[in-house]
Amino acid sequence: MDRESIIKSVMKTGRLVTVEDGYPTCGIGAEICGMMMESKAFDYLDAPVERVTAWDVLLPYAKNLEQATIP
Repeated sequence: MDRESIIKSVMKTGRLVTVEDGYPTCGIGAEICGMMMESKAFDYLDAPVERVTAWDVLLPYAKNLEQATIP
């Protein structure tokens, strides 16, 4: 993961949105959010970090329900 590029982007835009099709807990989005809290880019954020993830439920077997749980 290119941490320096992410930090530079946040410092430039003042925003951070992470999108992943995994669960919200222990995903890459959570790691990126944690990285922002520990970096110099935190002071540049103009709004809260937004995380878009799948619902924190078991993935259903039915195709239509599976598609409804993935962002």
